[in-house]
Amino acid sequence: MAQVTTAGFSSAAASPSTVRGRSGVTTFLLWLQGLYYLVTGIWPLVSIETFQRVTGPKTDHLVTGNEADHWLVMTVGALITAIAISLLVAACLRRSTPEIAVLAIASALALTGIDVIYTTRQVIAPIYLADAAVEVVVILAWLGALMSSRHERG
Repeated sequence: MAQVTTAGFSSAAASPSTVRGRSGVTTFLLWLQGLYYLVTGIWPLVSIETFQRVTGPKTDHLVTGNEADHWLVMTVGALITAIAISLLVAACLRRSTPEIAVLAIASALALTGIDVIYTTRQVIAPIYLADAAVEVVVILAWLGALMSSRHERG
């Protein structure tokens, strides 16, 4: 098996742990979700003002005198950015392992749940339902790719 080494990580290009079959589809999904998460994760970090204009005012700011001190929004943005980087590294390496697929699907499920629950409770603006719709499409695409991969193997 050919070895790919990047930044100290070594992986077999045709490893049995790779999600096989529709690797072009899973790589595309990694790029798509990774770029979407990168944009939505970085956005509040770069401009909390424009982020709030679209998503509504936030109540998590610290009483520091600085309106930009939104600890929770910044934490979520940083975590979504970290997930994005993981997905994009996997896309660059064309390595859709079961672990990265779980990260992709679980992240989308978690964000969908938060979007739907807290929009329903009127804690966050209805615009978050647009994100939930994107997340559901991502989840369905991943499940479709994984099921297709499973049928091709078996």
